[in-house]
Amino acid sequence: MKEMSPSEAVYNGMKGAGIDFVVSVPCVNLQELIHLVDLDPKIGHVPVTREEEGVGIAAGAYMGGKRAALLMQNSGLGNSINALASLNGLYKIPLLMIISHRGGEGETIAGQVPMGRLTPKLLDVMDIPRFSPSPEEAEEIVARAWELAHGGRTPTAVLLDIEFWRSLR
Repeated sequence: MKEMSPSEAVYNGMKGAGIDFVVSVPCVNLQELIHLVDLDPKIGHVPVTREEEGVGIAAGAYMGGKRAALLMQNSGLGNSINALASLNGLYKIPLLMIISHRGGEGETIAGQVPMGRLTPKLLDVMDIPRFSPSPEEAEEIVARAWELAHGGRTPTAVLLDIEFWRSLR
């Protein structure tokens, strides 16, 4: 049996959770996952250039009956804080955020490190539940993260660090 890639594990978790609408911001680590979403005729996909735009579009999709996810890099979390707090937080709109977590151990780009260190703290301050699964856990954790988001009517983050993307390749 062929081992699945980390992206396939995340995609399968999204499918298992019934995610049917995805907004994405380009990221090298998310490119395979974005491609899998693009190939799926049962998932609506809207690429955007700014994370806060993605938060708003995903909120509208949820209000229209969709199960929405946002694919982004953690460097864009700062861009989306106000939208997450004043839209999703205030109006209790669930959102599954699949976040490529740059800036941690093994990061080669110095500019990624400050936000990499701050990302977990920012999510904690905003009371946004977060998960950091291994590739072997990803399918189950992604589905569970959506259930928590939906049941708690809150954004929920799945942080996928550099080691996650190196595994199972």
